[in-house]
Amino acid sequence: MHILLAVLLLALPALAQGPVPTTIEDFHAPGTQPNRLLTPIYASINCTGCHSGYDPDQEPYERWAASMKAQSARDPIFHAALAIANQDAAGSGEYCLRCHAPGAWLDGRSTPPDGSALNNGLGDFDGVTCHVCHRMVDPFPSAENPDIDERVLLYTPELPVTPNNAQLVIDPQDVRRGPYDLGPNFFYHDWRESPFHRESLMCASCHDLSNPTLSKQPDGTYQLNTLNQRAPSQDKRDLFPVERTYEEWFASQYARLPVDTRDATHPTGRFGGNKYEVQSCQDCHMPDTTGQGCAPIFGQPVRSDLPLHNFNGSNNWVLLAVRALWPDNETGLTDNSVTKALQRTAEMHDRASDMQVSVDAGQLRVRVVNQTGHKLPTGYSEGRRIWLTVRWFDGSDNLLSEIGGYDPATAVLDTTGAKIYEGELGLDATQAAATGRPIGKSFNFVLVNTWLKDNRIPPRGFTNSGFASGQASPVGATYAEEQYWDETSYAIPAGAARAEVLLRHQTTTKEYIEFLRDTNTTDSTGATAYNQWVLHGRSAPSLLDSASIQLGGASALPPIDYGVGKTTSLGARPRLSGIGEARVSGAGFALRVEGAVPNSQVVVKSSTSSASIAFNGGTLYLGAGQAIVGRAMLDATGGATLPVSLAGLGGQSRNYQAFFRDTGASQAYGMTNGLHVRYAN
Repeated sequence: MHILLAVLLLALPALAQGPVPTTIEDFHAPGTQPNRLLTPIYASINCTGCHSGYDPDQEPYERWAASMKAQSARDPIFHAALAIANQDAAGSGEYCLRCHAPGAWLDGRSTPPDGSALNNGLGDFDGVTCHVCHRMVDPFPSAENPDIDERVLLYTPELPVTPNNAQLVIDPQDVRRGPYDLGPNFFYHDWRESPFHRESLMCASCHDLSNPTLSKQPDGTYQLNTLNQRAPSQDKRDLFPVERTYEEWFASQYARLPVDTRDATHPTGRFGGNKYEVQSCQDCHMPDTTGQGCAPIFGQPVRSDLPLHNFNGSNNWVLLAVRALWPDNETGLTDNSVTKALQRTAEMHDRASDMQVSVDAGQLRVRVVNQTGHKLPTGYSEGRRIWLTVRWFDGSDNLLSEIGGYDPATAVLDTTGAKIYEGELGLDATQAAATGRPIGKSFNFVLVNTWLKDNRIPPRGFTNSGFASGQASPVGATYAEEQYWDETSYAIPAGAARAEVLLRHQTTTKEYIEFLRDTNTTDSTGATAYNQWVLHGRSAPSLLDSASIQLGGASALPPIDYGVGKTTSLGARPRLSGIGEARVSGAGFALRVEGAVPNSQVVVKSSTSSASIAFNGGTLYLGAGQAIVGRAMLDATGGATLPVSLAGLGGQSRNYQAFFRDTGASQAYGMTNGLHVRYAN
C-alpha cells in the first residue's frame, strides 16, 4: 500500500469533509502543454466568413455549432459535474476542462480549475473548436503525414503514449490540416493534407478517458497514486478506464474492414451518407455528402466525399438547455439548426439498433441487435441507459400489465424485472477508505475506481480477449465470441393476447440529475442543470425500436450472421445465410451458401458455441464440439442450399459455418461467415 494512502486512511474524518488533496500534477497528461502555442487558438467565429452562410446542407459551421462538440463548454450538465469534481478532488477541473474547452486549456485559461478564467470573448466556450481540430497533428510519426509534422513532434517534449484524455498534439503555428489536397493556388490560409483527419485515431484523443490518479495494481484493481505527483505511467492501459468508446471500436469488426450497412430497411446504408460501407468514426458521425466545404465564391471543387460536420450522438435535449441559457449570437444556434440537429440525433437512434421478437413455448423472446461500431450505449455512462418496455394486452386490447414502465411526469422508471443496458461505476473498499466516501455505486466521476455493471451490448466483431485488452470487458453480463446482440425472455401472463415492446434511450436520468443538484455545495450549477432538465421534458426518452406481436401462435427469431467470410481467390466474400423459419413445427429451414468457388464441394458444420480464431487464412467462428451438418456441390455461381433436420432442435441455439476448397487461396481453403440460429418449437 502506498505510504500516502496509509496516511489518508488515518485522516478519514477530516478528508470526508473536503476534497482529496490532489493537485494539477496528479492530472498531468502528455501532449502539447499550456502556453506553448506560437499562435493562439482562434474563436470559431473567425471561420464563418468562408465556412458558413451559403448552404446549411453542406457548410461545416452551422452543423458543427449545433453539435455537443461546439457546446461542450456551455453544457449545464458539464458545469454541474465540474463543480462536483472540484469538490471531490482538488484541481481535477483541469482534467475536465482539457476535454471540454481545449482551446482555453492550451492558452492557459483552465487555471483556476473551476472554469472561472474562461474568456467568452476569445471563444473559450466554443468547446471543441474548428481551430483545435484542424491544427491537430498525428502524435505517432508516419511517412503519410505532412513533412512539417516531424517538426511539431520535436517541439512537443512529451508525446502521448496511447491516445486518450485530450492528449492533443497541436501545431504551434496556424497551419491548418484537413483531409484534402487544396492545390498549389490555395492561399487563404496555410494548410497541409492530413490523412490523420480521416482516421478514428484522431477521435481516440478525446473519446477514450482514463483517470490518471488511479493506477492498475498487480491484483487488477485500481488505486490512488502517491499524490501531487504525475502518474507512474501515461499509458492508458495502466490507468482506470472511465470511457472506452475508441477501444470498443478498435476491438470491433469495423476497425478491421468496412461494414456494408445496407439492408431492406436501409437500401443505401444506415450511417455513411454517400457511403454504404462504413468503417471509421468519421464515416458515421461525419457522413459524406456531395458539396463544397467553403463558400462557392472561393472556387473550391464540388466533392462527393464531403464530410458533414454533424457529430451527432445520443444527446437529445442539452442543445435546448444551452439555447435557453446562452444567446444565439454567442452559440451560433438557431431554431432551424437545433431542430435539424435533434432530427439527425433521432435518426441516428433509429438506425443504431434493430429489435426482433418471437413467441415460443409460452415465452416472449426479444432480441436487440447493436448496429453501431461501439457498445450500445457507449461513452459517458453516468445517467445514460437503454431499456426494454414490454406491455401486455388482452383480447380486447386493454393493457393488462407493463414491465419497464416509465412515467414522463416524474421521470421514474419501474426497474422491477426490466432489462436495462447501462454502465455503473463505484468505489471499492480501499478507495472508499482513502477518500472518505461510501463503498458502492457512485456518480462521483473523479473518485470511482471500479466498474460494478456493464451489460451494454458489444458491437460486431466482439471478442472477450479483444475487449479485455482495451479495458472494456462486460461486467455482470456474459457475451459469447462475436455476439453483438442480446436476447431476453419474458413469461407470457395469463390472458395476454398481444405484446408491445419498446426499446428506449435516456440521456440523463432522474437519479443522476438529482445527484448533480443535491451534491453540489459550491455554486448553483447543479440547480441550473436540474431546472433545465425539468424545463425541457426531464430528458424524455427517445424511441430506438418498437414491435407488436400477437401471442397466440409460435414464431422464431430470424438467423443472425456474425463475422465475415474469407475473400476467395476470385475476389468474392462468401456468405452463409438462412432460408425459411427456424421452427421445428414450421415448413422447413435450410442454410444457403453464396459467393463461394463454383463447382467445389462445400461442408457445413455446427457448434453450440461460437469462436473467433485465426484459421487457414480466415477466421473460425465455431467453438468446440463441431459436427458436420451436410455436404453439397456448389453450383456455377458458387451457391448451394442445404436443408437442416429440425428434429430435437426446439428451444436450442446452433452456430454454423461453411467450408470449401479454394485452390487459389491461402491454404487452398475457403470459409464463410458464421450464422447464429435459435430454433423455436
